[in-house]
Amino acid sequence: MDRPDLELVLAVRQHGSLVMAARAMRVAPSAVTKRLAALEARLGLRLFQRTTRRVSPTAEGETLCERASELLRGFDAMEAELRERRTEPAGPIRLAATFGFGRLWLGPALADFQARHPAVDIQLQLTEQLPDLVVDGWDGAIWLWNAPAHRASEWVSRRLASNQRVLVAAPAYLKAHGEPRSLSDLATHACLVVRENDGGPGQRFDHWRLQSEGETEVRHTPVSGPLSSNSGEMVRDWCLAGHGIMLRSLWDIAPQLDSGALVRVLPAYAMPDADIHWLAPYRAQVPRRIRLLVDFLVARFENEPWRKPGPGRVSAPAAPPGSHRKR
Repeated sequence: MDRPDLELVLAVRQHGSLVMAARAMRVAPSAVTKRLAALEARLGLRLFQRTTRRVSPTAEGETLCERASELLRGFDAMEAELRERRTEPAGPIRLAATFGFGRLWLGPALADFQARHPAVDIQLQLTEQLPDLVVDGWDGAIWLWNAPAHRASEWVSRRLASNQRVLVAAPAYLKAHGEPRSLSDLATHACLVVRENDGGPGQRFDHWRLQSEGETEVRHTPVSGPLSSNSGEMVRDWCLAGHGIMLRSLWDIAPQLDSGALVRVLPAYAMPDADIHWLAPYRAQVPRRIRLLVDFLVARFENEPWRKPGPGRVSAPAAPPGSHRKR
């Protein structure tokens, strides 16, 4: 059975008439009749019931038509991919990303990708709210959490890099107030709270969910302090000025950790909820330019470049007694 046979049975099912199928295929009706009869004889199955008014598939014919549709879609996808491989990727890529990660890390990566593929036109929108990727026509988003579970079947998700939120403070704060030795000590310190996207049901900004590497238990640690803001950048500025302890993503404070302007506090603990993901609406055929971009971003971020050792980094914190580190 070859491709013309598959196209023949699909045309007959679609039109319900040998004459109409022949017209759609631009061949003589007698050719369709002979080819269908030869196919049924070769298979030893009757694929269509013929009446004076309509031709309809038998159960075996319906099964063959379903498989024929899958195979032809596969042929089309393979041919499209091979054609695309012969040419330089071209066309627009519309992306959404959060402000901080988009500006610090994604922007430079996209510029490098576009330099490799000059015919690609990248359109990046920075936003703090994940847009409706389907309705608004986005090709994908680089986001700091995975797709919501209740909509996971509608999305394609791929983790680009793991990431953590870590506790940090300025050396001046620690010199003036001492360094906490346990999570319970945080209750006696000024903690700088970020209230981004305030108002979500059940959100508690005065509780930090912290986990020790090597442990599965997440500890809900109450914190408080005289300064809080919906701006992460403002909270970072307060922390740099020595006003308290902050919980912030590693990628966001990499320069300050490198310079020693900030140092890790309680380095065995982190909030492991800030992995970076590629999110996109599901579609059967993804353009090659987008596949190339996703692979490029995976290669760019899989080694977590923000983890490079620096003066303020703690690359291998000692785990608490009784725990075992995964790294």
